[in-house]
Amino acid sequence: MAETFAFDIANSLLGKLASYVYERASRAYGMYEDLEGFKDTLSIVNGLLLDAECKKDQKHGLREWLRQIQNICYDAQDILDRFELQDKRKQVFKSSGSTKLKVHRLILFSNNRFVFRVKMARKIKEIRDRLDKVAADGTRFGLATVSVGPGIVVQRREMSHFHVDALDVIGRENDREQIIKLLMQPHPQGDGAGDKSLCVIPIVGIGGLGKTTLAKLVFNDKRIDQCFRLKMWVCVSNTFDLRQIVIQIINSASTSYLSQHENINNLDIVQLVSRLRSKLSGQKYLIVLDDIWNENRAKWIELKNLIKFGVAGSKIIVTTRNNSIASMMGTVPSYILEGLSLENCLSLFVKWAFKEGEEDKYPNLVEIGKDIVKKCKGVPLA
Repeated sequence: MAETFAFDIANSLLGKLASYVYERASRAYGMYEDLEGFKDTLSIVNGLLLDAECKKDQKHGLREWLRQIQNICYDAQDILDRFELQDKRKQVFKSSGSTKLKVHRLILFSNNRFVFRVKMARKIKEIRDRLDKVAADGTRFGLATVSVGPGIVVQRREMSHFHVDALDVIGRENDREQIIKLLMQPHPQGDGAGDKSLCVIPIVGIGGLGKTTLAKLVFNDKRIDQCFRLKMWVCVSNTFDLRQIVIQIINSASTSYLSQHENINNLDIVQLVSRLRSKLSGQKYLIVLDDIWNENRAKWIELKNLIKFGVAGSKIIVTTRNNSIASMMGTVPSYILEGLSLENCLSLFVKWAFKEGEEDKYPNLVEIGKDIVKKCKGVPLA
């Protein structure tokens, strides 16, 4: 899923590089020009990422190019984190101990700062060189620059997928069980044996809370395989394109059956609807419509009319940030996803920040992690 977050990671990194905190820190360590050069190149590359993510399945090598961009951004993020940690150490040295001890510490810190400056300058140069090379390689893909104005949040996501390692997910066991319970129940408006109308279960929550991850946990649960003969995963995102949604459903259904994957992109909508009905007819199915932004009821009704050909008990899960969308699409009350507990957030931080068991070696970093997760306020991707 490397390409999935390339734009979001680069955009977040650019935001940090533009902040006053990092500008002050980079000037203090004499690395302002180095980081500005990196930021300028990343800004150019970032303009290509939206187009790259859309074309990754059409152009050979584009996935690898996106993966390299993401790895570079992660390495740059590590450097910014070191800046922040070093700055916090400086504040601690300044504020604790006697005057004599403070002077002694500041002398040591000044010497360490020189060493830190040399190491970081070398790392920044390496990252800049890597980014320059990857940016130059990107020209062969014929990508178009997608302009994103300052302060504008692009409400889009690359195609999500349903793969997830349950061991990587913390604190969502109860949420998973609640959604599975809803899926196992007959439609509340039915006759007890299952209602023939579609049952739509909305999962609602703010961005980064883990709606998609929760849907993945449910989708991959073995109990769901036993309950639904056919499972389909569709990432809708901000462009509610009926044709593309139908194509995704057909392709996902074909993958589920392990049948030959035909090329249907050139079919007209009438042919596509015929293929869709042949896939769904007579099947008890589960469809996940991930990341819905569409508020147009007419578009939703049009899609709903195309997919209501399964047998009784077929279900749809919808993930969205918008309560009004959930009300428009849902046939049962929305499942409101809450933030993780502070304990679970810290467990998640420790899992990704340290190798297994190594957190005990760095109690100071764990304490910093506690401050970080408090600021995240239960949002895993904050």
